[in-house]
Amino acid sequence: MLTDNHHRPINYLRLAVTDRCNLRCLYCMPKQGLDWVPRKQLLSFEEILRLLKVFSDLGITKLRFTGGEPFLRKDFMKLVEQTFSNNWFEKIAITTNGTLTAPYIKRLKELGIHSINLSLDTFNRERFELMSRRDDFSAVMNSFELLLQHEIPTRINAVIMEGKNEEDIFELAELTKDFPVDVRFIEEMPFNGVGQKGRIKWNQIALMEKLRSHYPAMIKVQDEPHSTSYNYHVPGHLGNIGIIAAYTRSFCGTCNRIRLTPQGMMKTCLYDEGKIQLRDLLRSGAGDESMAKEIIDAIHHRAKNGFEAEQKRGTLKVSESMATIGG
Repeated sequence: MLTDNHHRPINYLRLAVTDRCNLRCLYCMPKQGLDWVPRKQLLSFEEILRLLKVFSDLGITKLRFTGGEPFLRKDFMKLVEQTFSNNWFEKIAITTNGTLTAPYIKRLKELGIHSINLSLDTFNRERFELMSRRDDFSAVMNSFELLLQHEIPTRINAVIMEGKNEEDIFELAELTKDFPVDVRFIEEMPFNGVGQKGRIKWNQIALMEKLRSHYPAMIKVQDEPHSTSYNYHVPGHLGNIGIIAAYTRSFCGTCNRIRLTPQGMMKTCLYDEGKIQLRDLLRSGAGDESMAKEIIDAIHHRAKNGFEAEQKRGTLKVSESMATIGG
């Protein structure tokens, strides 16, 4: 098993297959969008499969496809199917905004997808358009309903922003009452194409206090190993409620994940600037063994936590969009 220099096991890869997204969420990117990466700079289908084999051989057992919005990539389902057929990973999951997911849900169920993380910040159509700057609420809700129908384990990921969707906290949490879904509230981060805007109101403590005011009987449940969320259960509910301290970074001590950007840059921490450009190694003719050694070396020089990783960036402040590094 891969372990880093802080004796943490590394067995989880988050792979962003594209930086493109059809939404413009307030906490992710500016209204005008981003300067999308030219397609020739993105990892190709064949390059992704080769890297996945290398990571599998190194001991990665869980893979999550992310973006941008992964279903915008034309060969995405082909990539998912090929990855399943190669039987490299024990768990394969996807994070999506749900706008394009519906036509593929039946096939994902057939393949045996482990879980889907659905980004959804509100159940109000007007606030959805405010948050995402797009009118795709119906498409997302259709995907959500189909995920439930096909009994695919589903997690709702929501970012609560001051003055934008605060009133949705309880409505989102109430989903766990009647549906077997987990609703996770994520602290707003500076990965928005602009950078940190100052303090955030809805941090882990504020979210916890708000939820407890509505659910005084809510109890802490055992978190899964290496979980990024602190998880709670309301007696009588079918699902759980989680809080992800993505900005205050209190879960770093058990982090088991690494990331691969659409351009092939490997990141050992969400907050670092990137450690190895695997795409360039591939295109320079490097062999699998050589790439594996580079990956291991980077993991053995991993920051202790997100604060150290951010500090090591020096003057290169965190401001890139989450779409460019994998949500």
